[in-house]
Amino acid sequence: MNYAERQADPRRHVVGLTVVILFHVVVVWALLTGLGKKVIDVVRAPIETKVIEEVKKPPPPPEIVLPPPPKLEAPPPPFIPPPEIQIATPPPAPTITATTPTPPPAPVVIAPAPAPIVAPPAPPAPAPAPAVTIAAACPQQVKPEIPRRAYRDGVGIDGYVKARAVIRNGTVVSVTILESRPGSLYDQAVKTAMSQYGCAKGEGDIAAIQEFSFKFKE
Repeated sequence: MNYAERQADPRRHVVGLTVVILFHVVVVWALLTGLGKKVIDVVRAPIETKVIEEVKKPPPPPEIVLPPPPKLEAPPPPFIPPPEIQIATPPPAPTITATTPTPPPAPVVIAPAPAPIVAPPAPPAPAPAPAVTIAAACPQQVKPEIPRRAYRDGVGIDGYVKARAVIRNGTVVSVTILESRPGSLYDQAVKTAMSQYGCAKGEGDIAAIQEFSFKFKE
């Protein structure tokens, strides 16, 4: 059947249109009856609610504070007790007396004219100076300073010094070492100390002897 024949038969056109409409109605009805019930069942189903808690991260571990490293200090040097210096007071110095001999009288010359001339008498000898000890002559004394070389392997070396000081106008002008042991270990320390003595002023030179004993405690 060609196009012209179909246009000439209007009944066939109406039948086809009716069939299409009925097909759409059946489809709509099926959808409304079947899917509607399923939607109602889904809506009627209980709604479960779950509270999802937020997962909290564990707190970071506390920082471990390490103590500062100990300061290593050098050990203090070994303590060496100072030596006991015993200053012995010497006995009174012997009195030195200077005696001027009396010159012999001049011979008497007999002249014929003048009278004889007699020589004048010699002046009297000076009185001897009183004996003076080092403690009385020099009340202000200084202890000798121990030299470093007096310590050997951390132990002090005992010693003994005997010295003579010449005092002039309240000042020690010279120091002479008379005896020293061991060797000259303490000589310079004794000379330095005696040169700083404060002595009393007097007339002339005064010689005084002093002994020093250096002993270390064990």
